[in-house]
Amino acid sequence: MRLGVLDVGSNTVHLLVVDARRGGHPTPAYSEKSVLKLAEAVGNNGKLSDKGANSLLDAVASAKEAARRLDVDHLLAFATSAIREARNGEKVLEKVRKETGVGLSVLSGDDEARLTFLAVRRWFGWSAGRLLCLDIGGGSLEIAVGVDESPELALSVPLGAGRLTRERLTDDPPKRKEIAELREYVDSTLDPVAEGVSEAGEIDRAVATSKTFRTLARLSGAAPSAAGPRVRRVLTVDGLRQITEFISRISATDLAELEGVSAGRSHQLLAGAVVAEAAMRRLGLTQVEICPWALREGVILQRLDWLDSGIQDPSLPEVVTDRRPANA
Repeated sequence: MRLGVLDVGSNTVHLLVVDARRGGHPTPAYSEKSVLKLAEAVGNNGKLSDKGANSLLDAVASAKEAARRLDVDHLLAFATSAIREARNGEKVLEKVRKETGVGLSVLSGDDEARLTFLAVRRWFGWSAGRLLCLDIGGGSLEIAVGVDESPELALSVPLGAGRLTRERLTDDPPKRKEIAELREYVDSTLDPVAEGVSEAGEIDRAVATSKTFRTLARLSGAAPSAAGPRVRRVLTVDGLRQITEFISRISATDLAELEGVSAGRSHQLLAGAVVAEAAMRRLGLTQVEICPWALREGVILQRLDWLDSGIQDPSLPEVVTDRRPANA
């Protein structure tokens, strides 16, 4: 079976196509990404601009055409924090549905955490014990803890790298005062999170996903993406502190020149590093292991479970929509 996952995030619209079967390893067949920075297209009135909405419409239409061309059986389409929080998000999604035929379901932050955790659990297996999963997106930080495939704790807090950069780091490079105030804000926001994780029990393995964590790990000396997904990559809290201090002193343009840093995300990497360091420190983690699977893989795995059972579990949210592009 060929599945397509269309992920409308705060920074990018990403189509991932995989060949998959229940009990098998989803094999990537195609990937297409459009950098839209939708969160930055939300104005002071809380609405996604007409330009942002039209860019989204074009990106979804392009992804649908690619899915049709690649003989995708089901297109699973969802949106996260940028659309979730936009005051006109529902109106924009209705326009996309009418003009492209693609229905984008909106994931809650807790659902993001839960589905990402599912992907991480499947990647590392039962031998990993009680897992802690951290995922820094553009708009939010997702955290999940558990010993099963469904986490005991799954939550989302508004500590996304893009959000914090827009709201709290106005200079490039930021002033020391800005960084200090950002750290204070992140720490205070993490207070209830740290308490909840502590109550969830002892952690056997701490794992991080997302482009932000992968980039920080690469800057600390982890293997490049060209080495393949199965190479073990680790980010230590000591290495992270050194990286944070270094990147706080250089501009986004200069940062984008470093190997492993994408130009489209370089401006928000410092905020992401501050969140990563604070989360690791507050949760008592000396290191996290980087997992190549995240939210998109979690959506795929959940759908395969549903298809295998032949029953759509009503206890699970409708996060994806079956769509056969050739007939839409």
